[in-house]
Amino acid sequence: MAKRLPPLNPLRAFEATARHSSLTKAAGELHVTHGAISHQIKALEQSLGVKLFERAGQRLKLTPHGAELLPAISNAFDGIAAATQRLTRPASTGTLSLSCVPALLSLWVIPRLGSFTSQYPDIRLTLNGSNDAQDIRSPDIDLCLHYGNGGWSDCWLRKWSGLELFPVVSPTLINTRPLRTIRDLANHVILHGDDGREWHTWLAAADALDLGRGRRQHFSDAHLSIGAALHGNGVALGDTVTASDLLARGQLVAPFGLSVPAVDDFYVICRNEMRSAPIVQVFIDWLFAEKGEADDRPTATVAARAGMRRKRQVSKPGQQAKS
Repeated sequence: MAKRLPPLNPLRAFEATARHSSLTKAAGELHVTHGAISHQIKALEQSLGVKLFERAGQRLKLTPHGAELLPAISNAFDGIAAATQRLTRPASTGTLSLSCVPALLSLWVIPRLGSFTSQYPDIRLTLNGSNDAQDIRSPDIDLCLHYGNGGWSDCWLRKWSGLELFPVVSPTLINTRPLRTIRDLANHVILHGDDGREWHTWLAAADALDLGRGRRQHFSDAHLSIGAALHGNGVALGDTVTASDLLARGQLVAPFGLSVPAVDDFYVICRNEMRSAPIVQVFIDWLFAEKGEADDRPTATVAARAGMRRKRQVSKPGQQAKS
């Protein structure tokens, strides 16, 4: 049985009037007369058998029935607009806005971005360093590459990569202040890229939780803590994704043979209505293809060494660390 829906024009008049709280402004937006908007709303109210607006001084106010109807109508019009935009925007041209974990954006995505822009020179990218879940719902963001537990609701998502964590340090610092055993961490500044839980996890696995009470510095994200490690300011936690190129180039070294699984994973996420947008699909395909190629390159084995040694016996206090 076909669903009975109100006519489109009265619904447009209702949505515009509710948004502006004004018949006059709604008429201006829809390029019709004040009387036409009033007539359309009355027709909709008669069709539904309820009042949708009431006067509040010089402005219109939604009745409880109107307030209940408005979100459904607004979402429907937004979906129609998004679908229309997708149909008229070719996959190989246009704009795409990405929200990405700052460390991953700076250390992994941007170094590989040339392969995307060479394939799709007419796609204009806007890259935002962020791991804010609100970006997933933002109409200004087309796609997210975020770190989390995968618990985001009412959106499309797919796990992009797991990762393992391990300490990293600059060669200059380790040459002037050795890290021969895990106990030597007591002589270094611990650099945190979060609230401390990831270092806590690693130190617990190393049977060295007491070292977490030593000298430490906190940063708003792992991008900054890794940057501090690169400049010789202390020891940070790297991971098997973002630290891969830095380890391969010798800008950082992993002094210990222990890694631990990260608390969360990297996910590709977008609003449901954006999933089928050709330009979004192009970038999603590129992300997964580039990740597959990166995993197959020799540099990946350098970054993965700590992960492959995860189950080995680690140095106890006072013993030589395995290399």
